[in-house]
Amino acid sequence: MNATPDSRPALKLIQGAREQPREWSWFCGHCAAPPAQGRAPAPAARVCRSCGLGLLLEAPSNLVPSTQDAFLVIDPALLVQAMSRKAETLLGVPEDLAVDRPVGELLVPADAEAQAPGRFATAVAEAALSAGEPTHVFVRPWNTFGVRMRARVAPCGPPRAALLVLEAQVGKLRPVEH
Repeated sequence: MNATPDSRPALKLIQGAREQPREWSWFCGHCAAPPAQGRAPAPAARVCRSCGLGLLLEAPSNLVPSTQDAFLVIDPALLVQAMSRKAETLLGVPEDLAVDRPVGELLVPADAEAQAPGRFATAVAEAALSAGEPTHVFVRPWNTFGVRMRARVAPCGPPRAALLVLEAQVGKLRPVEH
């Protein structure tokens, strides 16, 4: 059958692979331990029973940090709301001095010739405001040059926030000596 200029072929709906709902898991915002019995905590019982310091948060299961990871939890206003023990050691700042401070006072983009200088802030804000896909950025401590860390940025909550995991870091950062 030939199509004339006035007749168009019928549209056909193509069923693609539907996105599977993402599984989320709970973890402590300070020590990364899962909740007791691995179940969702009661709303009034969200303080971690392992360390007694962190608030239990939820993130996509494949992105939940381990107890060996250095990570920060950042709210939509780009303020640090939690910091892991490993991040305290890595960045040389205790959590009580970091909470409610702008993340830019701890970490800044590490790409000197970055095409998009706001990429770090944008990635954190987008993760804090939506449950989108995780992204990776390169950061460095605000006052340390010669250091470049890859960071995974993903959504977490409640309340809605961004989980920033500093990947493959060991020990404490030291400035490059000349």
